[in-house]
Amino acid sequence: MDLPPRADARTDAAVAALGAALAGRVPAHVPGTPEHTALSATTNLTVPQRPALVAAPRSPQEVADVVRLAGEHGVPVAVQGTGHGASAPLDGALLVSTVELDHLAVLPARGTAHVGAGLRWSRVVEAAAPYGLMPVCGSAPSVGAVGYLTGGGHGPLARTLGVSSDRVRAFDVVTGDGVLRRATPTDDPDLFWGLRGGRGALGVVVAVDLALVDQPTLYGGSLWSADVEGTVQAWARWAPTVPPQASTSLGVMRLPALPGVPEPLAGRTTVTVRFGWTGDADEGAAVLAPLRRVAAPLVDTVGVIPCTAIGSIHADPDGALPVHDSHLLLEDLGPEAVERLLELVGPASSCVQNVVEVRHLGGAASRQPAVPDAMPSRAATWSVFTVGVATPATAAAVVDDAGRIAAGLAPWTRPGGLPNFTAGHGTAWAERVYPAVTRARLAEVSRRYDPDGVLLGGRAFRTR
Repeated sequence: MDLPPRADARTDAAVAALGAALAGRVPAHVPGTPEHTALSATTNLTVPQRPALVAAPRSPQEVADVVRLAGEHGVPVAVQGTGHGASAPLDGALLVSTVELDHLAVLPARGTAHVGAGLRWSRVVEAAAPYGLMPVCGSAPSVGAVGYLTGGGHGPLARTLGVSSDRVRAFDVVTGDGVLRRATPTDDPDLFWGLRGGRGALGVVVAVDLALVDQPTLYGGSLWSADVEGTVQAWARWAPTVPPQASTSLGVMRLPALPGVPEPLAGRTTVTVRFGWTGDADEGAAVLAPLRRVAAPLVDTVGVIPCTAIGSIHADPDGALPVHDSHLLLEDLGPEAVERLLELVGPASSCVQNVVEVRHLGGAASRQPAVPDAMPSRAATWSVFTVGVATPATAAAVVDDAGRIAAGLAPWTRPGGLPNFTAGHGTAWAERVYPAVTRARLAEVSRRYDPDGVLLGGRAFRTR
C-alpha cells in the first residue's frame, strides 16, 4: 500500500471527526489506549504501525459503516487481522481490525466452510478435522486465513493441492465505496478475479466461502541434517523428480541456542528438508527414502500425522520477532545454481540469515484455475526466502547479507514475486510482484469500486 499523508492539523481534524461519527456505533480506539496498542500490533517488530484510529467492527455491516464514514471524512483505510502482513506505519490512517469477525461454519455435506476474516488457519483446521476435511492452508497455522487467501497462498501441500485461493468459492467484501458485496464467479466477477491474488487491493474481505479437501491424515514432517552440502545437492536433484502427491522445501538453518530449539540443531548450521505427501504413507516413505539415506538425519519427524498437525511440517515460530525477510524466484536450480547457493549460504559462508528457504513450486500450484485470477508468477518453480533476526545491533548486517545473497543468485533469478512472500508496500512493491497487465486491471477495478481511493491497499496500483 502507499503511505497516507503524515499527520497534520487537517488530518488530525478529519480523524477526530471520524472518531466522533463512529462513537456509539462501532468500537474505535485512539493511540495510547490498550486496545489501540493490541489491535495495531504486528508480528514483525521492525514494522511498527501508528494508525490514527483503530476500529474493531463486530459485523460485516459495521465494516461497511466504518469504510463509508472514513471515505466521507477523507481518512484512508487499512485492514489487519493477525498482524502478519504489516508493511507500513499507517500515519494518519484508520486501521480496520477484523478480530471480531470470527464466525466459522463447516458444512461437511457440501465440503465447504464459511470463514470470518478474524480467524486463524488453526481454528479452521481444527473445525474441519472431525469430518475428515482440511482447508488448503499455509505452513503457519497462526496466520490469518482470509489475509493469506488474498495473497494466493503456497502452503506445504501446494504442489499437490494448488494455490490456496483456488479453493475460494465466494468473498463477502466491503469495497472502498462502503458497500458490502458478495463476489463470486458470476456476481461482481472482476472483484472475484482481483481478490484472489490481489492482496487486499480491492476491498476489506469480511468472510470467505472455502472448499475443503478430504484429507484426514498426511505423511509429512521434516528431516534435519548436519550434512548441508550433501543434502542440498541431493535435494535439488531429487525434488524435480517427485510425483504430484509430494510437496517439498529445503531450509539452511542457523538456529540460536534458545529454549525450544532441539540441542542437536542449536548454535550450528544445519539443513532441513520439509516433506508433505497426500497419498499412501508407504509410498511416501519410498519416495523420501533417497533423501533419508543422504541426510543421515539428526532429527526425523516425518510420519503419519493428523491434518491438525500440518504446522509441524515447517514448524514456523509463533509470536512476534524483529525480522528482515527477502524473497526472489529462480528460473533454475541446476548444479551451477546449487554450487553458488552453497557458496552464499552454506556452512563456510558469511551468511547471517537464520533461515534460507528454497521452496519447490510447480505442480498443481502452476495450474491456471478454471476461473482466472490475479495471482502472479504461477509458472515459477523455485522460490528463495530469507529470514534474519534484525535487532538494532544486527539489522544492518542482516539487510546487507540478504542483498548479497540476491546479487549472488541474480544469474538464475526470474522477474516477479509471490504476494505473500514479498515484503514492502506501494507502487514499487506492486511493480516488482505483478506484471503490467495485472497491475492495470487491478487499478481499473479499484477505481470502479473505490472511486475516491479510500483503501490504502488499492493505491499501490493507482499510479495516476
